[in-house]
Amino acid sequence: MALDLDAVRVGLPASVPMVATLDLEFLDLAHDRAVLRLPDNAPYRNHIGGPHAGAMFTLAESASGALVLANFGDLLAEVTPLAVEARIRYLKVAMGPVTATATLGSPAAEVLATLAAGERPEFSVEVELSTGEGDERLVTGSMSVLWTLRPHRR
Repeated sequence: MALDLDAVRVGLPASVPMVATLDLEFLDLAHDRAVLRLPDNAPYRNHIGGPHAGAMFTLAESASGALVLANFGDLLAEVTPLAVEARIRYLKVAMGPVTATATLGSPAAEVLATLAAGERPEFSVEVELSTGEGDERLVTGSMSVLWTLRPHRR
């Protein structure tokens, strides 16, 4: 049903150079969620010492893309996954490494059924941004990315 998850882990940084540039790390990848982390690197900090908003945006969008590939990557010969729009909310100041956890907003089966019906599906991927772990975990933001699977012209 989907690409081998190891292929996504290796292929995303190779096909999307910004993922490698920011040293984004895969913490978890499954068909129901993708978890990536932005390490705390000084060159990616903002004026108050936390991660730059653009780096956090890239982290969240990359987590959403990894989840899209995990679920629909086996269709790359037939469709191109494209982000249509994204909305991010910065809720609290993030300091240190930031983790993005992405989940599908619609079941993959519904997206595939829309595609099989000859329609171009649009579906959301919801992403939570956080810092810390366990009792120290702090939700610092959220992103919603609207994706489509654009069929290739024949």
